[in-house]
Amino acid sequence: MNWYMVLLGGLGLLILSVAWLPALVHRSPLTLPIACVVLGFGLFSIPGTGPDPSLLEHPQLAEQLTELTLIVALMSAGLKLNRPLGWRSWATTWRLLGIAMPLSIAAIAWLGSGLLGLGAASALLLGAALAPTDPVLASSVQVGPPQNPEEDEVRFALTSEAGLNDGLAFPFVHLAIAVALHGAGLGNWTWEWLGVAVLWKTAAGIGVGLLVGQALGHMIFRYLDGSSIPETGDTLVALGITLLAYALAELAYGYGFLAVFVTALTLRHKERSHHYRARLHEFSEQLERLFMMVLLVLFGGALAGGLLAPLTWGAAAVGLLCLLAVRPLAGLVSLAGSGWRFDEQAAISFFGIRGVGSFYYLAYAYNTEAFGDLDVVFALVGFVVLGSILLHGITAAPIMNWLDRRWRAASAAHR
Repeated sequence: MNWYMVLLGGLGLLILSVAWLPALVHRSPLTLPIACVVLGFGLFSIPGTGPDPSLLEHPQLAEQLTELTLIVALMSAGLKLNRPLGWRSWATTWRLLGIAMPLSIAAIAWLGSGLLGLGAASALLLGAALAPTDPVLASSVQVGPPQNPEEDEVRFALTSEAGLNDGLAFPFVHLAIAVALHGAGLGNWTWEWLGVAVLWKTAAGIGVGLLVGQALGHMIFRYLDGSSIPETGDTLVALGITLLAYALAELAYGYGFLAVFVTALTLRHKERSHHYRARLHEFSEQLERLFMMVLLVLFGGALAGGLLAPLTWGAAAVGLLCLLAVRPLAGLVSLAGSGWRFDEQAAISFFGIRGVGSFYYLAYAYNTEAFGDLDVVFALVGFVVLGSILLHGITAAPIMNWLDRRWRAASAAHR
C-alpha cells in the first residue's frame, strides 16, 4: 500500500473535519474530542493500518506533538481573555493556582504512593501530570472569541487557570526528575531546584512573554493601520508570534508555556478593540483544533494498541478518585470564602479537564530521566484523560447552558 498517498488523503480528511465536524456534532452528545478518539480507535483497530502509536514507543514524537499543540492552545486562550490582569479581578484564578493545584498534586502523589506503591519520583510525576487543567480540551467551558461579552466567572476562571497552570506545574515535574536522579532526601540539588526550576524559569518565562508581547504589539498596532504590515499575513503572524515567544523563553532557560500565554495577554491588552487581534485568535483556534484532532486520533490508536493494558483495578480506582474527588474537593477548598455562588464554585471545581498537557509532562520526564512503573503511570494517565474526555465532554454543554439560564434570570431580576 502507498502509505504516502494514504497520509495525504488522511490529512485532507482531517482538515475538512476541522472545518465541518464541530458544526455536525454541535447539537449531539458526541463532542469533537470523543469523535476523534473513536475514529482513531476504529482506524488503528484495522490490521495493517500503520505503525504503533504507543506513547512509550515514540516518546520523543509524543513530546514534540503535545508541546506544539499546547503552545498554540495557550496563545488562543490568552488572546480571548478580555478581563485586565489584576490581583482582585483574577482572584479566582490565583486561588485555583495557589491552593487547588498544590493540593491536587499532593493528593494524587499520595494516592499513587499509598494505593499503587509507586516510588516517590513516579508518584510525584503522576501528581504533576494530572493536576493541571488542559487548555486544549477545555474550549467548551472557556470564554468565547475576543470582544465576546460572555465572560462570566466560571468561563473566565477555567480559561485563565488552564492558561497559567501548565507552566506553573513544570517546577513539580522538575522536582520529580530531581528525586528520580538524587533520591527523596534533601541536598544541594534542593536549592538548585528552588533557584532554577522555580524562581529563574518562572521569572524568565514571564519576562520574555512581557517583552515579546510589548515589542510585537507595538509593531503590529502602531504600523498596521498605516499599511506597513499587510493584514493578509495574519495567519502566519499568529503562528510566528507563538513560536518566537516559546523559543526565546526556552533559550533563556525559562518556561515557554508561561511566555506564550503572557505574550498573548500582553497583545490582548496592548490594543483592546482592534479587529486584528480577533483574526489572530481565529487562526490560532483553527490551528489548535487541527493539532488536537491529530493527537486525539493517535490517542484513540494508542488505546486500540493496548495503552490501558497495564491498568489494574487499583489504578482505575485512583483515576476515578482524581476525576471525581481530588480536583472537585481541592477546587471547593480553594474557592471557599470567594463570595461566588455555590453552583459556580462547583462548576469551576468539577471541570478540571485533563488532556494533552498530562501526556506532554510524562513524555518530557520519560525523555529526561529514568522512572519506575512508567507503563502503569502512562496507563493511569490515559485512563484519566479518556474519562475526562467522556465525562466533561458530555456534561459541559448541559451544565453551562443551565448556568447561563440562571445568570440570565438573575440579570433580569435585577433590572
